[in-house]
Amino acid sequence: MRGFAHRQRMQQMGLRREDVIGRPIIAIVNTWSDLSPCHAHLRERAEAVKRGVLLAGGMPFELPAMSLGEVMVKPTTMLYRNFLAMETEELLRSLPIDGAVLLGGCDKTTPGLLMGAISMGLPALFCPAGPMLNDRHRGKTVGAGTHTRVFWDELQAGLIDDAEWVRLESRMTRSPGTCNTMGTASTMTSVVEALGLSLPGASSIPAMDSAHPRMATTCGERIVAMVGEGLTPKKLLTRGSFMNAVVVQMALGGSTNAAVHIVALARRAGVELTLNDLDAVARRVPVLANLFPSGDRLMEDFYYAGGLPALMNRLHDELLLDELTVTGKPLREQLEGREVIDDDVIRPLDKPVSTLGALAVLYGNLAPSGAVIKPSAASAKLMRHKGRALVFDSQPQMLAAMADPDLDVDENSVLVLRNAGPVGAPGMPEWGNLPIPKKLLKQGVRDMLRLSDARMSGTHYGSCILHTSPESAVGGPLALLQTGDIVEVDVPARSLNMQVAADELARRRAVWTAPPSAYSRGWTQLYQRHVTQAHEGCDLDFLQGDAATPEPVIY
Repeated sequence: MRGFAHRQRMQQMGLRREDVIGRPIIAIVNTWSDLSPCHAHLRERAEAVKRGVLLAGGMPFELPAMSLGEVMVKPTTMLYRNFLAMETEELLRSLPIDGAVLLGGCDKTTPGLLMGAISMGLPALFCPAGPMLNDRHRGKTVGAGTHTRVFWDELQAGLIDDAEWVRLESRMTRSPGTCNTMGTASTMTSVVEALGLSLPGASSIPAMDSAHPRMATTCGERIVAMVGEGLTPKKLLTRGSFMNAVVVQMALGGSTNAAVHIVALARRAGVELTLNDLDAVARRVPVLANLFPSGDRLMEDFYYAGGLPALMNRLHDELLLDELTVTGKPLREQLEGREVIDDDVIRPLDKPVSTLGALAVLYGNLAPSGAVIKPSAASAKLMRHKGRALVFDSQPQMLAAMADPDLDVDENSVLVLRNAGPVGAPGMPEWGNLPIPKKLLKQGVRDMLRLSDARMSGTHYGSCILHTSPESAVGGPLALLQTGDIVEVDVPARSLNMQVAADELARRRAVWTAPPSAYSRGWTQLYQRHVTQAHEGCDLDFLQGDAATPEPVIY
């Protein structure tokens, strides 16, 4: 009866009975929208995927899912990552689907799609949107996101004028595709490739390169085979594959946001992975990819240099090469012959971009559950620092103060923003790259130690301590810090502390009250009630784990 109804409704849409009988039904989960410039080409890529599915004997159906384009979404796409994960899981569970190709790439779409697909358990393959093309301004390479902050600081310092600022709006982002720096988008698509969930080399193909639609067609062909092989994420995702992904993240100089997303993905797969695992890899694996913000090149250059397979081949001694991938073959086979073409873009192990590491996890009385910093994109002189805290309770308060010419601040101060975490903001926005006060910019200061429970865009740079956990809004120690307190950080020793006596902290805690929530309904209310802390992946507590969900009852 149910099969009759399905076939009947397929024919209602103009399909023939034989189009669907005996063929794998493939979902193409597409995060395209008119307000997601990173994904502007994904409608066309969906057609390329369909072509591959049909060539392989499957039947494709495109399913729209929530589009999470950074910059456009307020206050942050991170607030909706788990929403997309739920939608993806339930799309695949509620409809008669055998396998899925996941189309995404902008920051939170990648982990969101994968989290949902992992929990659903069907064969799934990720097709990355690809980075945008390179651009130049006044003869210099410019990267999306990274140079926005650079030029903004120059504008505040009076070194560029309003007319040039307007001209800059048309630069840096000259084609569809994700940010062309090693920001969160390229970090996460590379992580997924390293996990074995996308085709070899897929993550670095520029969005507008003709190789990109060809790759999408191959995704369509391969998912049909994966359905026949029963190759599900659970068969691919092991602790070994996650450790490979962490090695890649560090060698790329990847975004600190990956520390949240990798942990969330691992928990969905039932794999034990902690911040300490990430820190241990960062201590031994140097940054080899010469890409903004740690280096000075862009993703298009990385592609020409050999892409991720070439980087991973150079790292083969750090990788577990027997891990299985969506190709149905072990990692070692897909790295054979993938050599680096340009040693300036993908550096040799003895000539790294940075030995400081792409991530350090700090602990202390300000961050009992951890905080993170990206040493490779920070100032070496601030890796050990002691300074007077200047504390702000909200982003508007902070932004107003940054323009105050009489602000009581100097380059040794520690700028602090709280109530910017998962619960407090809500959604843990990318507010962690706190601006330098305008008065200091005019004095030539371009970096300071900054501390928050927020995140920072992977395209950004600077000495920013992020993801302080537990966050201030749930009573983390950051809630007790006051302006004038001395903050001390020692990145090599992995410590972050405030020099405040225990009895004084106890007094402050006794009078502290949680900030009230402004949300009494809807998604944000549900999110605030159930989101976990940064060191736990910021997933919803009831979505974690790999326990099976019963199939919907069919009458």
